[in-house]
Amino acid sequence: DEEWPEAEKAEKLARGAALKWASGVFYRPEKLEGLGQYRNRETQRNSSIQSRLKSTVQSYLEGVSAGLEQLRSAAQDVQSVCQDLGAARWALLDSADRFQGLQQMRALMAEHVQLASVVQVLPQLFSVHEVFSHTLQLLHGQHLLEAHAELMMMEHLRDDILSQLHLRGLSSAQTTVLSYFSGLQELNESLAKQLWDIVGSSLRLVREDPVLFVTAVRIIEREEKIDDTLLLEATFLPPGRPKGWKQKFYQVLREAITGAHFDATRVDAEGPGLARHLAALQKDIVSELRVVKDLMVQCVPAHYNILSICTATYHQALASHLQDILREDLDKQALFLLLEWALRVYHSPAMMGHPDLLPEVDVSALGPLMSPELVDQTERKYVVKVKASVLEWMQRTLEVEFKEWFREEEPETDHQGFFQSALPVIVMQMLNENIQVASLITDSLQQKVYNMALEELEAFLGRLREALVECGKEHQKDRTVPKYYIPYLLAMLNNNLALCSSVSSLHPDAACREVPASLQAALDRTQKKACQLLLEELLLDLQPLCLQLPSRKWLSGSQLVSSMCEVIDKYAKDFSRVRKPVFMLLLTESELLVASQYLRALMQNKMVCKSEEERGQLCNRLLQDATQLQELFRGLGLDGSQQSLEAVFALQELICLKDPALLSLEVLGFITKYPDVSDEHISTLLDLRGDVSKEVRHMVLEMMAQHPQVLPESYRPIFSTILIPAPELPFCLRKGKCA
Repeated sequence: DEEWPEAEKAEKLARGAALKWASGVFYRPEKLEGLGQYRNRETQRNSSIQSRLKSTVQSYLEGVSAGLEQLRSAAQDVQSVCQDLGAARWALLDSADRFQGLQQMRALMAEHVQLASVVQVLPQLFSVHEVFSHTLQLLHGQHLLEAHAELMMMEHLRDDILSQLHLRGLSSAQTTVLSYFSGLQELNESLAKQLWDIVGSSLRLVREDPVLFVTAVRIIEREEKIDDTLLLEATFLPPGRPKGWKQKFYQVLREAITGAHFDATRVDAEGPGLARHLAALQKDIVSELRVVKDLMVQCVPAHYNILSICTATYHQALASHLQDILREDLDKQALFLLLEWALRVYHSPAMMGHPDLLPEVDVSALGPLMSPELVDQTERKYVVKVKASVLEWMQRTLEVEFKEWFREEEPETDHQGFFQSALPVIVMQMLNENIQVASLITDSLQQKVYNMALEELEAFLGRLREALVECGKEHQKDRTVPKYYIPYLLAMLNNNLALCSSVSSLHPDAACREVPASLQAALDRTQKKACQLLLEELLLDLQPLCLQLPSRKWLSGSQLVSSMCEVIDKYAKDFSRVRKPVFMLLLTESELLVASQYLRALMQNKMVCKSEEERGQLCNRLLQDATQLQELFRGLGLDGSQQSLEAVFALQELICLKDPALLSLEVLGFITKYPDVSDEHISTLLDLRGDVSKEVRHMVLEMMAQHPQVLPESYRPIFSTILIPAPELPFCLRKGKCA
């Protein structure tokens, strides 16, 4: 039990299972009748199990007996082998002294092998120099394949000898071998020179005689395979290896292409010369790429990618060539040619997009011919050159225009009779042509030229104003010079209008026609300056008449205002030769000038009415003059509501007031309507009446102080331009002669 605890446990489990089964089967009395049958069946079952167990154990015992027998036999064999090995060991120890003599035999054998090898190559070694001479003759006769075959044979012989010496560590002998085969270097150089000459002329040879070029490619391929083999073995690399002739092939081909077309020192940078150079490049490149595509591709292995290599070479060489040219100080025609050629012509069907080159030739993957930075830099250079040209042209145009102002004849007129000159047409045509030319290249260049054109036009308007001022100064010195001063000023106003209406057409975007604020301001300043000069001329003719206002003669009914109307009417007829917007402006400004001069004369000359009768005469005269002037301007087309002469009517009502006590109320209405009137102006008007007491004056001025006025934004000042002279202080000492 102590040795087999599992057996006891198994027996207990079996007994428990049997009791459980018996209690389940014989739980009823009638089942006991079959007890004998159950006993017989279980007895047979136990007998069967015991017999199977006995047979299994018997087979295991037989296997164990066989294994033990085999182990016994193996032990006997091992013992026998150990005895034999011991005997062999003792036999070898006895023969060790005899093997020492074989070492000399081994050395002799190695020497024999070396000598046998040398004997085998002796005929080849003795014929080396003869082969060198023959190979050189073959090279001179351009029998390149035969020459290369002999050259490879000599190189193989030399490399085999050097390899054997390298393996045996005989590096000192290698120098002798290299000296003996020194002629190989000359042959290699001679062959290489001929190969590179052929490759350099490959584009011509493939059209005339492709055999030489194909021969050169075959030799290069042979050398490339030898290089690859030696590099893979990596045990011994002979001198001069790897030759790298395939890369040299590409290098020579690139140098041949670059040297044939892209020498910047030979390029004429002027417009016609550069145009011829670019046209020649375009023709040659397309022609040579067609040769590469149709002929050279068939002469080289496919893995050379010769068409892609040549295309990339032309592209890169062109890009570098254009950069070299752009380093020169080019004029605007040359810069335009380069931009057009690089951005338009290069990719067009006339060049790299030629039908004969597509689809194999594709430069889209090679990047732009000119980088965006270089394009922008070149465009800026072009704009600078165009700007200098435009400035020079405009200055010349202005000088011609200035001289025309002093001619002895009126300016030309259009079909409607308006004065004009060729100035706006010349200026706008010049600017528009430059903008349109720039549009042929890129939108960015067109925008740059457009911005430059606006800047130059603005600067030109500034110089035009200076010319007008200079002309005005000459006219002030002598009013007969220029003879047709006013017509030419009117022509300049019409020219300014023409420029203003044409500026929007310069914009590259038809949907955007706004005139920049700075340019519009320059146009307005030019118009204002011309109008100012015209009004100054009108003022010079009116001033002698205004100096006679007011006077007793004027009160008695002189023709003074009629004379003023004649002057105004004469100028209005001249003004009618300018287009309506400016004509109405001149008419309005003239009316304001007349009104302010009339009021200035009344206030500065300080006439005082001595009686009520004189005051009545003054009122009538003011009413008649204002009515006559107003009717004149109304007849010229200026509506009464737009006239400043209403101030004369208001002033007339102020003077005609019968009761001075009501002056405060009347003045309040007056300053409300004309808020730029000052205390000095009102005091002068009160003096003009001649019947205002100090108390009334004080009351009026105090009322004005209590009701300060603010000028509305749309108000046109009238009185603020009229200066009242300071009153003369009374001399407090008695008049008398100096002692």
